[in-house]
Amino acid sequence: MTTWIQRLALPVIVLLIIVYFSAFKVDQWEKAIVFKFREIERTDLGPGLHFMIPMVNTVQKFDTRVLNLDQDPQRFLTSEKKDVIVDYYVKWRIENLDSFYTSTRGDMMRAELLLSQKINGALREEFADRTVQEVVASERGMVMNLVQDRLDTLTDDLGIDVLDVRTMRIDLPENVSASVYERMRAERERVAKDFRARGAEAAERIQANADREREVILARAYRDAEVVRGEGDAQAAEIYANAYNRDSEFYNFYRSLGVYREGFDGENSILLLKPDSELFRYFNTPQPQ
Repeated sequence: MTTWIQRLALPVIVLLIIVYFSAFKVDQWEKAIVFKFREIERTDLGPGLHFMIPMVNTVQKFDTRVLNLDQDPQRFLTSEKKDVIVDYYVKWRIENLDSFYTSTRGDMMRAELLLSQKINGALREEFADRTVQEVVASERGMVMNLVQDRLDTLTDDLGIDVLDVRTMRIDLPENVSASVYERMRAERERVAKDFRARGAEAAERIQANADREREVILARAYRDAEVVRGEGDAQAAEIYANAYNRDSEFYNFYRSLGVYREGFDGENSILLLKPDSELFRYFNTPQPQ
């Protein structure tokens, strides 16, 4: 029995060794290439357990998750022949494993170098067509979208899919920052002064229109008041005339009472008149004639 076990032990151990060196695992986030004497034999290996022929085949695995390329700040030239310093990052992943290995020989550092060269070239062309103000402020998002469109061809060239390109910072060199900011500040001040001047002009125009309308309204009101006052005076004169024509003596008596009331309205009212003055006519003859 022992001899039989001993005879089987060696083949089993050899078989286990062969299986150990023949089997390999590909994780969910990986893709693998199988080589046969350094030539690509298979590139369609998905996640799972796979086998190869030891000493004949070799395997190289690649991470297919989204990778991050964080570049050092790069210097680019604008249409004004001024430098800007751009700090950006790239989100990418391996899309076509065959093309990726053919173009980079499976070297991730070489892949990142080629990718950064492509992006720098696209940024250089876009920045060369724009001013500093455009790349810093107004057209910053559009520039990155155009760069993203240019990088769509990398799937065929390098087997890489660029998911996103973003700028973290766009700065000016210190020797031009002060002058550019000063020019931008002067431009903003000029625009602000222009708006203030337009506002002052509009205010003057509104004030002039309001003053003119006020004068027109007051003139019309004065005219209407004078018309009403004239009509009232005419009606009063007509009433006085009618009253006088009906009984002139009573009218004179009534008017005299008004004079007495207004002339003697205070405690110390004094009038120096002759006794036969016309004012005392109704005092001397209280009975109407």
